[in-house]
Amino acid sequence: MALVELIMPKLGESITEATILKWHKQAGDQIAADETVLEIATDKVDSEVPSTTEGVLEELLYQVNDVVPVGAVIA
Repeated sequence: MALVELIMPKLGESITEATILKWHKQAGDQIAADETVLEIATDKVDSEVPSTTEGVLEELLYQVNDVVPVGAVIA
């Protein structure tokens, strides 16, 4: 199975970063396509981030309350 990176999504024109509120999945967990992996917050909106594909979550690169730039690999 190919390694797929989960990227911090862009949620608006002026949004440059988001804070991780909660991980719904942990390293080693099986994930289905479109399943929620984590919740994030910006200064304008809270959102759930889904998986782009099915597979196993290998590694979390950030922790809860970390502020992450848009476009960064998060898992």
